[in-house]
Amino acid sequence: MNEKIWLSSPHMGESEFKNVKEAFETNWIAPLGPHVDGFERDIADYLGEGVHVAALSSGTAALHLALILLGVQAGDEVICQTMTFSASANPIAYQGATPVFVDSEEETWNMSPELLEAAIQDRIAKGKKPKAIIIVHLYGMPAQMDRIMAVADKYEIPVVEDAAEALGSSFKGQKLGTFGAMSILSFNGNKIITTSGGGALVSKNEESIKKSRFLATQARDAAPHYQHSHIGYNYRMSNVCAGIGRGQMEVLPQRVEKRRSNYEFYKEALKELKAIQFPDEPNVDFSSNRWLSTVLVEGEVTREAIRLYLEKDNIETRPLWKPMHMQPVFADAPFYGDGTSERLFELGLCLPSGSNLTDADLDRVVTQLKVLFKKTEVKV
Repeated sequence: MNEKIWLSSPHMGESEFKNVKEAFETNWIAPLGPHVDGFERDIADYLGEGVHVAALSSGTAALHLALILLGVQAGDEVICQTMTFSASANPIAYQGATPVFVDSEEETWNMSPELLEAAIQDRIAKGKKPKAIIIVHLYGMPAQMDRIMAVADKYEIPVVEDAAEALGSSFKGQKLGTFGAMSILSFNGNKIITTSGGGALVSKNEESIKKSRFLATQARDAAPHYQHSHIGYNYRMSNVCAGIGRGQMEVLPQRVEKRRSNYEFYKEALKELKAIQFPDEPNVDFSSNRWLSTVLVEGEVTREAIRLYLEKDNIETRPLWKPMHMQPVFADAPFYGDGTSERLFELGLCLPSGSNLTDADLDRVVTQLKVLFKKTEVKV
């Protein structure tokens, strides 16, 4: 069997190993340490906009702390983009709150500003003003942030910006992860850069970040003994993982460049296959890191037929996220939509997109796709 082509595998360099080796040599193995402090500075310097950063164990942990810091409690409602991974919605349930799902719009596949406002108006009419809005930048594509923020500001609802897939993307020249009252990043193994597992909470409010660090280290009070006045969590990043992250931050621009190059390669190489559509950036205001190269497939050859065919050649692909309002666990949650996310899920596919893909890997994916479509033509 041919060698496996992964959807999005980790891409390590030399600095990462050097930093991990240093952590071992200095015995900074436990959570916290100089690499954690350095990693937080590296992220803040990259994002700009005067943000502060807390390095955490996962993006999900960051979302959970964001909701806690915004005062989300049992019985509250939080608006969440339906087209996303479950980690965007699960922390709402952790707090005993109810997710209110809002559909996507066609241009970016992210939350529709019109449906967002309709949802807010309806929840207020029902006597339940949402406590927060979780907006997600799918696959690195920026949401319509000017319009989203205008709606949020109009109704005075804080935005939690889920930029787990969007480090390195920007909207109108401003880095994603710097728009929300709280923003989160993910450094899971399949992300554009990784710390093995990990995430970060980002905010321009320094006090909020200080409090998040306190809560993330079991909310231990300043005392010579173990004393706790708040419920805390074991959410801090280890010094070893942060060392990996510091090395990854050094090459982030190159990783973004390569992922964008993958997308452009696929788009050019497959332009004759009219059944495969590539989502473009709406205009020059939108700059996507192209974390994953995604396509919509319409016609006789379905996205599932493509997935299974490529799987036979040991090439990993994946359907788009199944919308949260279609998930059994959230079947009873309110939903405001027009069918856009359901259509995207039915037609959408993620192609291999890692920054460590070789030219031969990309050629193999394209060749197999062309072979599949040629076979279909012959049968017709």
